[in-house]
Amino acid sequence: MSKHILSNTIRLRSLCRLQILQGQMMSSQAGTEVLLEKVGNAGVITLNRPKALNALNVNMIRLMYPQLKKWETDKETDIVIIKGAGGKAFCAGGDIRAVTEAGMVGDPLAKDFFREEYILNNTIGTYQKPYVALIDGITMGGGVGLSVHGRFRVATEKTLFAMPETAIGLFPDVGGGYFLPRLQGQLGLFLALTGFRLKGRDVQKAGVASHFVESQKIAALEKELVDLKAPSIEDIARVLDSYQKKSSLDAEKPFVLEKHIDVIDKLFQSSSVEGIVCNLKADGSPFAQKQAETLAKMSPMSLKITFKQIQAGRTMTLQEVLVMEYRLSQACMVKGSDFYEGVRAVLVDKDQSPKWNPSTLEEVSDKSVEDCFLSLEEHDLKL
Repeated sequence: MSKHILSNTIRLRSLCRLQILQGQMMSSQAGTEVLLEKVGNAGVITLNRPKALNALNVNMIRLMYPQLKKWETDKETDIVIIKGAGGKAFCAGGDIRAVTEAGMVGDPLAKDFFREEYILNNTIGTYQKPYVALIDGITMGGGVGLSVHGRFRVATEKTLFAMPETAIGLFPDVGGGYFLPRLQGQLGLFLALTGFRLKGRDVQKAGVASHFVESQKIAALEKELVDLKAPSIEDIARVLDSYQKKSSLDAEKPFVLEKHIDVIDKLFQSSSVEGIVCNLKADGSPFAQKQAETLAKMSPMSLKITFKQIQAGRTMTLQEVLVMEYRLSQACMVKGSDFYEGVRAVLVDKDQSPKWNPSTLEEVSDKSVEDCFLSLEEHDLKL
């Protein structure tokens, strides 16, 4: 065999080996982005992308969904616990940068991500076994979808909750249209439109978390939950209640929005986003002024979609909401939509200066909003 052929053969073998190795690395990396463990009679899910604040990608969804379905019917599994690795975040949201990159080139991920994510949200919302989310850290967007629909949501002083989607040309999805209008008064609409951040105990006071436990007690709480034998919902509630009673941190602090809740209920009670903005400006208080300034920065199209989504969601089941939100997600994936511009301004170039189109609320027609809610016929989400 000539040296030339020999060297080519060696090079080809090396290339094949490299491709196999890369394939193995990618699959093992995907496998470690979520850790799925059986600890005693508990299924434990650990979101394991700490450097990315455990942002949710499609690989993680594809690992979690079949495992949750398996545990749901497994006689040896009594409870499911979900948590985030790294100490900073539970899950800071969906990996939307990857989604917009896919949308730009017509990649199916733009459809698959939302569809599979919402199916996972519904699985959590209808789960037949106790589901405990330990939201110890940043919990936004997609991270809210992995926790809020579960039976128990445990916040700590490190929890930072928000649905900040109107700032990137999206809408508060993952079932936001279901849980937000069910919070007290107009609080859900306020959180949805402004992206207002709640911290620590306030996440529970708002009704997003079911319990508050100090961060340093979470490991002991998890161990106690894992050690329970065939626990009922009441058994788990008892354990969580006992840890909450032992957590006195910030117990005396009033709810951050307590002084403003009546104002929110009054000013956000309107038949349109323009009406809300008008109310805020007319009120003139520093709080109202600040909210008006916040809304002025958001995508006008997103604000109008979100307003309609929250109003419609009040009387819908979770399943109906997710079908509606899938339609909205696909409207947001149309080329030239504000979603691409929002992701560019906030996550890619980070200039924080999105050029919204249309640029004012008045320019957003009712028809353009209504079109986003239209059925996708055979492409609608099936649950």
